[in-house]
Amino acid sequence: MKVEIWSDVVCPFCYVGKRKFEKALGEFAHQGDVQIEWKSFQLTPDFVPTPGENIHASLAKKKGVPEAEGRRMNDYMTQVAKEVGLDYQFDKAIPANTFLAHQLIHFGAHQGRQDAMKERLFAAYYLEGQDLNSLDTLANLAAEIGLDATAARQALEAGTYANEVRRDEYEAQQIGVRGVPFFVFDDKYAVSGAQPSEVFAEVLDKVWEESHPTKAQPTMLADGPACGPDGCD
Repeated sequence: MKVEIWSDVVCPFCYVGKRKFEKALGEFAHQGDVQIEWKSFQLTPDFVPTPGENIHASLAKKKGVPEAEGRRMNDYMTQVAKEVGLDYQFDKAIPANTFLAHQLIHFGAHQGRQDAMKERLFAAYYLEGQDLNSLDTLANLAAEIGLDATAARQALEAGTYANEVRRDEYEAQQIGVRGVPFFVFDDKYAVSGAQPSEVFAEVLDKVWEESHPTKAQPTMLADGPACGPDGCD
């Protein structure tokens, strides 16, 4: 089974959604047969970080509301994240344009470490307050999951995976993705948002059953004399 997940590293519901999906997947009987692919989606592709601006002010500016309202929204997300065991540190968070981070995730994918790279970037941003605008930071994060830091930095500087990011974003437009996280199962079913784990579990079961149907017992149309293990009628 293939599961494609569009998300952004600076989307708070995306990290929460990852945890909820992981819980369902961990209880799924066929989890070893599920192939997950992370797809790029930038919530604010034209975002230019303002040095020294905190995440509350940045969010408020984007929403056109006072900074206090931006802080209130982030406080709400902190509580939501705690429900799945995540301790968001918004006061540490550094607003970032995620184009480079998405390229790094593709770099990780080509090394067989896409999910680990995605997880490391989420944690770096939401839990540790690391600067995802920095090439040095991104290269170090790649090294922390066992990838070559020099190769990662060179790929980011050269834009090696930039077109793969754009391709994901174009595909999102084609299938009507308007918000993230957005999950697509076997190119057939979609789940939008950080749904409860029970919803993901139901979808996993449904998709698996459809692609691996149990052979149905045929309907008996006529029953007559026959021989069996205990003899003949």
